[in-house]
Amino acid sequence: MTRSALSGTKPAATRVTKRMSGARALIECLGQVGVEVMFGHPGGAALPLYDALYDAREIRHVLVRHEQVAAHAAVGYHRVTGKVGVCMATSGPGATNLLTGITDAMMDSAGIVAITGQVSTLAIGTDAFQEADVMGMTMPITKHNCLVQTPADLPRMVLQCFLIAASGRPGPVLVDIPRDIAQAETEFEFPEQVTMRSGKVPPSVPSPNQIAAAAQLLGQASRPIIYAGGGIISSNASAELAALARQARIPVTTTLMGKGGFPETDPLSLGMLGMHGTAYANYAINAADVILAVGVRFDDRVTGRLKDFAPHAKFIHIDIDPAEIGKNKPAHVPIVGDAREALRVLASQLPPLNCEPWHRQIAEWKERYPLRYRQASSRPTSGSIRCGPPSST
Repeated sequence: MTRSALSGTKPAATRVTKRMSGARALIECLGQVGVEVMFGHPGGAALPLYDALYDAREIRHVLVRHEQVAAHAAVGYHRVTGKVGVCMATSGPGATNLLTGITDAMMDSAGIVAITGQVSTLAIGTDAFQEADVMGMTMPITKHNCLVQTPADLPRMVLQCFLIAASGRPGPVLVDIPRDIAQAETEFEFPEQVTMRSGKVPPSVPSPNQIAAAAQLLGQASRPIIYAGGGIISSNASAELAALARQARIPVTTTLMGKGGFPETDPLSLGMLGMHGTAYANYAINAADVILAVGVRFDDRVTGRLKDFAPHAKFIHIDIDPAEIGKNKPAHVPIVGDAREALRVLASQLPPLNCEPWHRQIAEWKERYPLRYRQASSRPTSGSIRCGPPSST
């Protein structure tokens, strides 16, 4: 796998071998993969990393007041820019404070790399000051984690971490760097490509046979609906989603993570569904006969009791992560692949659907169960709370 798989990666520099500390090698690697902003909070085991960062003018460091904020900020940076977010903390309590943000990134598919300082290699396993088993703690909440054991491994491992965080279904990766590794010197040479661990890589291009099966199933539907999640945002598939929905005249409902993936001013929009969604979205999904689920995980805040969710529907499930398909709800037509490409190809095979009774039913639900708000009166009633500056009287 090559470094070109990273969005925002700088052009390849001339291959030059230089002698430097592990900490300096880390900062050089971050520059090579295109890191411009990182979020963190310094501490003892991470001080060599921060010393090297001090001279890195091309990387802006945002100092946070708590490490958890650094992880959440890295997630936000990824969501806004599409690039891998980076956060950094020291060993022990610094690293453990990142766990909530890392878990959030894992659950919501945000590509981040967390860099943690660690006690020296000879002290690992001795219950040294501010030592914690960060590798063991983060194994279930990361796509990948690694402990750097020699400074020469840093360039290869850092490039791997960024490629893993950004590829396929984005997610968090952690790299743990002992203090003595950060201080030791090494011959630095940034690799142009790395060999990843063996394993089956999910295809980004969906199966033509499965796309044809999905088109056939949708073409027979009388009450179709598109259920779109955060995968629409991650794959930058909003335009393809809108094109398919408008071409085939299929109503669209989104999850919380999918909000913004389809314009809610569009007549086909049902808004958000689930526990905190619109009544008409929930009525529609449970009355649908075919559901096109794209980049969703059938979260319990959407489905409630799974056996009661959309009991009359057949499901087409598109996801880049094959582990999500069929995990909570069986898929009649599973499609593994990038949502943007899958929707584009599916739209080319799908004619406009004749579902006017369905649209009239949805319009009736929208009229009967609109979103309401209470207009506050100019004079507060007894027992009400008025917000604003205190009265001058």
